[in-house]
Amino acid sequence: MVIYTKRGDKGETSLYDVESRQNIRVSKDSLRIRAIGAVDETNTFLGVCVSISGDKKLNTLLKGIQESLFRIGAILAGAKLRFSKSKTKTLEKEIDKLEGTLPVLKNFILPGGTSLAANLHVVRVGVRRAEREIVALGEAEEVKPEILTFLNRLSDYLFMLARKVNHEAGVKESVWKR
Repeated sequence: MVIYTKRGDKGETSLYDVESRQNIRVSKDSLRIRAIGAVDETNTFLGVCVSISGDKKLNTLLKGIQESLFRIGAILAGAKLRFSKSKTKTLEKEIDKLEGTLPVLKNFILPGGTSLAANLHVVRVGVRRAEREIVALGEAEEVKPEILTFLNRLSDYLFMLARKVNHEAGVKESVWKR
């Protein structure tokens, strides 16, 4: 099988249309493709974090998040899949655990620290961008609200996780000096 089809050379791609049950051509700049692309980019950056981290337990959790992001991309592409609210609940439990182990924040902190923590911050802002793209899509058509809730919580989790990674490595947080 050849990976290239040449059908996308003029700025369009195919999506499966559930209602007509056939592939339709859409602009690669459409709201839907922008949202799918932002989720895909985020998932890719998360893969970088998995490759950097040597923590098997953490990697299992991150790979689970990657699976969730793939599911979100499939749903945005038109797949009739459910997205469980339990995924958000899992993130909330993880955030609560992390909050109990870290110093209380009194100031804004600058992203950075260890390579893993810095990359988790990159993923975090990617999640925020994906969230914005999906909000824009949701203004034009229906988007499952549990997807936005999950992404909102995911960025919070990644922020806390980056802090934890730095804390465990003995890297002091850089406080923003106004």
